[in-house]
Amino acid sequence: MKIEPMQDQLQRPIRDLRISVTDRCNFRCTYCMPKEIFGDDYRFLPSEELLAFEEIVLVAEIFASLGVRKLRLTGGEPLLRSNLPSLIERLWQIDGIEDIGLTTNGLLLGRYADSLMNAGLRRVNVSLDALDPKLFGHINGRGIEPSHILDNIEYARQTGLQVKVNMVVEKGLNEQEILPMAAYFKERGIKLCFIEFMDVGNDNGWSMKKVVTKREIYQMLSSRYELEPLESNYLGEVAQRYQYKDGSAEIGFITSVSESFCSTCTRARLSSEGKIYTCLFASEGFDLRQMLRSGASRSQLTHAIRDVWESRHDRYSDERTEQTAQTRKKINMSYIGG
Repeated sequence: MKIEPMQDQLQRPIRDLRISVTDRCNFRCTYCMPKEIFGDDYRFLPSEELLAFEEIVLVAEIFASLGVRKLRLTGGEPLLRSNLPSLIERLWQIDGIEDIGLTTNGLLLGRYADSLMNAGLRRVNVSLDALDPKLFGHINGRGIEPSHILDNIEYARQTGLQVKVNMVVEKGLNEQEILPMAAYFKERGIKLCFIEFMDVGNDNGWSMKKVVTKREIYQMLSSRYELEPLESNYLGEVAQRYQYKDGSAEIGFITSVSESFCSTCTRARLSSEGKIYTCLFASEGFDLRQMLRSGASRSQLTHAIRDVWESRHDRYSDERTEQTAQTRKKINMSYIGG
């Protein structure tokens, strides 16, 4: 029997599932997992509390039956999860799945690019917030220089992986890196996406005063380059897309703060410990792991997932204020995935 696709309370269909495979990360980025809070003694989830691959595949199968077509593996840093290529191989076998991506900080990408490619992965998003070695080392909290990430990006491209680079821009920290980053990746024909600094989690010291808006970034880029807008590839695409007029590369903007896109959000998130979240800025999730490990049937799991999505009315970015950003408790990105 065919299962009808889902829509939430605002008539938004589900198309995308982001799967966090681990809460651990080898970076301590200031806007995500600042080392002052996520220190060397920080207690991450023990392995038995993470969803097993079999559980992830089952959940993904159910989501696919309900309308999901795109999967993205996130973390933490997903390449810290052992045997990740084997999970990718299994996810590709799910009926209805048309695309699988992976978001990484790139530090381990050179080591795993070949096995990821062999498993069927074709796209990776690499987070890189500066080209200046001292600044990037400060942002990632580990003193890692950007040359390591850039070398791994180039190796990944040589294996055949399509690479997109994401840059979180924070005022007073790295806005001076916007033009150097644009020049570097334009020359190499690599898509670069600028992300407005967001109030994800509770620990990154977010303030509206630290946000460099899409309009400001666009003005900086336009002082040097001619840009032209591109149409969205699909309903619910997060980034606003542009290209250089000479056709050398694309530029993207993720404008969750200045120009929210809640009305077309088609994404759910499965956290590393097996909770479903229907918004990146959620305060709580639905515990699917408890159902999985207490013997719930596929039908019961399907009903629970459908109920979560069809009850959804999230539109946090539409409603965000400085006060709600400071007072609302939100799940940290290391659990919920980016």
